Amino acid sequence: MAVLKLTEDNFREEVLESGQPVLVDFWAAWCGPCQMQGPVVEQAAEELEGIKVGKLNVDEESAVAQEYGIMSIPTLLLFKDGQVARKAVGFHSLEQLKELV
Repeated sequence: MAVLKLTEDNFREEVLESGQPVLVDFWAAWCGPCQMQGPVVEQAAEELEGIKVGKLNVDEESAVAQEYGIMSIPTLLLFKDGQVARKAVGFHSLEQLKELV
């Protein structure tokens, strides 16, 4: 499944109201570790079954990032039933993402 581009406009529908778990990558274009995390997140979207994967640019969607207390990026949040179930800060390998979900 392709990685969703998450925005303030679609966050509620795609993440909070989703019937399946959603892994959200909070990132920014200027962030080196985020650039390394991006391809891993895309690979996770292709390999992980039963989960949606999305990316949210913290510069473009700062209100959502603030709402979830994102202080460092990349930060990965796993949402289940509209709630944050797990959190991981910093770069994570595909194996670590599989453990997270």
